Amino acid sequence: MSFTRRQLFRSGVGVTALLLAAACTSDDRAGTAQRGGTLRVGALGTASRSERDPHANLSNDSDFLIASLVYDALTVPGGDPNVAPRLASRWEAGADNRRWTFTIADGATFHNGTPVTADDVVWSMRRLRSVGGASKMPVAENDIVADGPQRVVFTVPEPNTQLPLLLRLMTFTVPKDTTDFAAAIGTGPFRLESYQNGNARLVRNDRWHGTPPLLDAIEVTMFDSVTALGNAALGGQIDLASNVGAIAGRTAAGRGDLQVIRRANDTMLGVAMRAADGPFADARVRTALRLGVDRTALVNQVHSGYGTVAADVLGTADPLYDKSLRRDRDIDRAKTLLREANFDTARSYPFVTKAEVPGEVESAKVIAAQLAEIGVRLDVQVVESAAFYDQTWLNAPLYTVSWGTNDSVLFLADKLMTSASNRNETAFRDTEFDATDAKALATSGDEYARAVRELQRIEFERGGYLVWGMADGVDIAVATVRDLPTLGGFARVQLERAWLA
Repeated sequence: MSFTRRQLFRSGVGVTALLLAAACTSDDRAGTAQRGGTLRVGALGTASRSERDPHANLSNDSDFLIASLVYDALTVPGGDPNVAPRLASRWEAGADNRRWTFTIADGATFHNGTPVTADDVVWSMRRLRSVGGASKMPVAENDIVADGPQRVVFTVPEPNTQLPLLLRLMTFTVPKDTTDFAAAIGTGPFRLESYQNGNARLVRNDRWHGTPPLLDAIEVTMFDSVTALGNAALGGQIDLASNVGAIAGRTAAGRGDLQVIRRANDTMLGVAMRAADGPFADARVRTALRLGVDRTALVNQVHSGYGTVAADVLGTADPLYDKSLRRDRDIDRAKTLLREANFDTARSYPFVTKAEVPGEVESAKVIAAQLAEIGVRLDVQVVESAAFYDQTWLNAPLYTVSWGTNDSVLFLADKLMTSASNRNETAFRDTEFDATDAKALATSGDEYARAVRELQRIEFERGGYLVWGMADGVDIAVATVRDLPTLGGFARVQLERAWLA
């Protein structure tokens, strides 16, 4: 299988289309794109979690936005298909779908003027594997090698038709042997001019290998709460509030000087139930909790109607998402399942949450109130994000989670739910699921579609997630901002085609 910037041949995802990564935009008004100006962007984050290392865990929206503009991933989210080229302009799979060759884009250089070589990519991808593990880089360090100055070969132990999809987002390339990331020497459409306490000024990289950006600069300001971010947009302190949430969106909707951009299937805000051990290890208990929530009420109350009901499966924007899956509230059935599982309704269970995405804390409180009706008593505990990732994530029996990139069932299944994943936040260990995931990775066409639907069935029946709804991504921008991304998930950070009228 071969992929170039100009054309897509039918791939394992089963689609053929012409795609440029920046083609999906919000602007449908007449007007010629103009060069110049500075876009002031606000994004969520906290100073205690600021991270300069592009291969580390970038939990701040602001850090991920900066990294995605300064560094190039090998591939990025696209429309249809949902993977598009970036630093890699082309990829080819061997006959057995185990040996993949990625070609570096012509003219790709670092911000210091040095050409990007295969050795830089190999070193960066090996480091990503070392720092982030298999969930960020699904290829072993020794199985990433250079094949000439512009080609990098990834060899996987089993056939894998979906490797380009799995290499999206975090596959940032830096100069070989980099140890200090303060200068942020990347290959992206913008280069770092200044950085202080999570805030950054980025200026246009006129030597970028892609179509040069139109903006002179992007200034990123970090806000530690949705309220502060929304107020900054409404007060004219910033031009774009990234992922600011439904409440601010509704406030801005009636103002002629502002525009509200809605990105469907943007963020999953749900609950991780630990499946390996503890009070929620019995699949009947997890099903009871899923039956005990009122999904429509949650979408209306938490997302202010800016969202849709979901059915406990990740990847709702995938063309292969099974829309027939449905789980309505059934209090009587939930109580019956709890009795059959001998669930202890006499005690209270900690339910940990944090104010990381819009509505997250509120969702925990609403869920706790709803589940009290089936006899499950939850003690909502709000913690700081730093403490959450140090103490709760991957360990606690019950906590809230959020994920973007909901355009691929397989991407999220492989990253978050297989036994080998180091980000298996529900501690889900299921041999049938692992085997089906491996089958999906190894096949294409109809076989791939059947495997993806089987993954969804297993998630729906006994997985560890309670996915009650999908939030629309909501951005607020001044009326003069054009060509903002409309794709859901982390595609929102692809601001290189934005311009100011």
